[in-house]
Amino acid sequence: MSDIKTYEVDYAGKSLKLTIGQMAKLADGAVKVEYGDTVVLVTAVVGDEPRDGIEFFPLMVDYEERLYAAGKISGSRFIKREGRPSDNAILNARLIDRPLRPLFPKGYRNDVQVIVTVLSVGENDPDMPAMLGASCALMLTPAPFQGPIAGIRVGRIDGQFVVNPTLQQQETSDLDIVIASKRDRVMMLEAGMSQLPEAVVVDAIKFGQEAMAPLFDLQEQIAKECRTEEKHDIALAENEIHAGIEGHLGEQIIEAVKEMDKLNREAKLKEHEADVLKKFEGDYKKAELKNAFSELVEKEVRNLIINEHTRPDGRKIDEIRELTSEVAILPRTHGSALFSRGQTQVLSIVTLAGPGEGQVIENMEQEGEKRFMHHYNFPPFSVGEVKPMRSVGRREIGHGALAERAVIPVIPPIDKFPYTIRVVSEVLASNGSSSMASTCGTILALMDAGVPILAPVGGIAIGLITEEGFDEDPTKGYQLLTDIQGIEDFGGDMDFKVTGTTEGITAIQLDMKVKGLPIAIIEETFERARAGRMVVLENMSKALAAPRAELSPFAPRIIAFQIPNDKIGDVIGPGGKIIRALIEEAGGKTVTSIDIDDATSTVSIASTDSAKAQIVADKIRAMVADVEIGQIYEGEVIGIQKNRMTGAEIGAIVQVLPSKEGMVHISEIASERIADVSSKVKVGDKVKVKVLSVDAERGRIALSIKQAM
Repeated sequence: MSDIKTYEVDYAGKSLKLTIGQMAKLADGAVKVEYGDTVVLVTAVVGDEPRDGIEFFPLMVDYEERLYAAGKISGSRFIKREGRPSDNAILNARLIDRPLRPLFPKGYRNDVQVIVTVLSVGENDPDMPAMLGASCALMLTPAPFQGPIAGIRVGRIDGQFVVNPTLQQQETSDLDIVIASKRDRVMMLEAGMSQLPEAVVVDAIKFGQEAMAPLFDLQEQIAKECRTEEKHDIALAENEIHAGIEGHLGEQIIEAVKEMDKLNREAKLKEHEADVLKKFEGDYKKAELKNAFSELVEKEVRNLIINEHTRPDGRKIDEIRELTSEVAILPRTHGSALFSRGQTQVLSIVTLAGPGEGQVIENMEQEGEKRFMHHYNFPPFSVGEVKPMRSVGRREIGHGALAERAVIPVIPPIDKFPYTIRVVSEVLASNGSSSMASTCGTILALMDAGVPILAPVGGIAIGLITEEGFDEDPTKGYQLLTDIQGIEDFGGDMDFKVTGTTEGITAIQLDMKVKGLPIAIIEETFERARAGRMVVLENMSKALAAPRAELSPFAPRIIAFQIPNDKIGDVIGPGGKIIRALIEEAGGKTVTSIDIDDATSTVSIASTDSAKAQIVADKIRAMVADVEIGQIYEGEVIGIQKNRMTGAEIGAIVQVLPSKEGMVHISEIASERIADVSSKVKVGDKVKVKVLSVDAERGRIALSIKQAM
């Protein structure tokens, strides 16, 4: 117990406590982070030797959600153990991975695994404590991690910035931005917002960076007092490998990089790589040669842009590739669009359904339904490759979530458009910025479907090429690139995606390969992105400037109305019996769904036949309606009431509404005296009746046929 060390500070009005040495003592680094009632355990383990035969840094970040952290058991009847990670867990793992990865030296090939286990969830989201814990745990390992970093979430409520807003506060915030940063450089941004101006976003980033200062001091103190192992040395590729390859290929590598067509360029580069592997076989390891060749390609891309101000495809630094926007591509879908930017092409398709078709969300922090969904597919043919088609990967989930976040601010509220909306973006060809093309395609498809979005959203990706020494001195030269393509992303230092309307930004995603950006370059990037976004939005408007006035004839129409809350059970019926009967009576496939929102007592009827939907609506209204004294109704005789003792007929039971029936006493059947009820009315007869009285407590309604006549 004496080895346990605890560090505690007051952070944004809550206790922030980091404990070292209490848990996971066999990991290279382990930190328990407590922020209010939210607790995460973050561990880091580092391989002793570089892994042979790989061309990338093998960093793994896993984010493990545990339902016990929120006092929950899985709602599944058959599976109670946590299964595959949720989309939320995958996005959080990516959120932590992205700012850590650039802070390992180039050429480091030891396995590094960071595991976040969420132990308790309070009012604060666990993701920011997890990012802090990941940085701190890595600082304790022998890995050459060039941190620390810190993460912070900034919200804006009533015009005021808030540090790490609670889950409840996030619901009323018009800004949700996550900032990962070193002391003076921004490493990563992930944000969604309600069409905010660029200046507001810059102020939020500055506010967040200033608020993070105590987190750097804390980590540096912990590393100084708790780290016991020496950092790994890095054996970088020998310079003679690079010189040998460069001398062998000569100008051929430059000519290949300058090839404007992606497929031709990649074919030439593969040919040159194969030549290098054959030429130097036996002199160096295959992985060393492949790494050196990739670094040579990257070097030539950078030289071309920095020294010649020329891009591989011949474009100007701020020039956008050819844009094409098309709508109504598919005849039977509810809405479709094809958006192309250069060799990147995305087909987006909209499907509309009733409000009951939303996605059920069940995780540690949330329970509810999601009514707008964007799904992104990236098949291997989109990059000219052959690969097995597996389940959706982390990349697809991340790109789909970015486009979804970009569009959510302009989706109409449910009271104005009571539909569940699903958009699928199929990437048909990719040469950079497919997530931004998905955003543009999604907006066009939504407008084609007649969804009354608040404003069109466009997206653009900005890249960065820096001169040598930029990491140490940000005044060194650099070049921003508008609308980066694949090779510029591969050879560059930044992928900064910005989406928005003509009024402001809706989403941001920033990933770095160098050790962060100063604020001045972020401001410049926003200016460049805004100019590019206006060009994209103008092109989109030529295909469709506003949402169509009418929905697709294949999309369901929804009739929505409210009923008394205490009548909901009458409409649903035991086990949903009545609702199912109503759908069957209307033709089954015609009326697709009847949904009832308990919170608002709203009935929503989705149907491809408006007339049949109206018939169902009238039936439901009649079912929940109350009879009024003095009113005349047409009803059906459903029974003859008899005296229990004598068996004499005393009245007729008439159903006046689907859920209401009353009795016509024998004296109220005809103007003259009659001996028995059956002489005038029989079961199945349609009769007009007048309501004489209603005894709500006893559930009795007195009716009259003769007074109705």
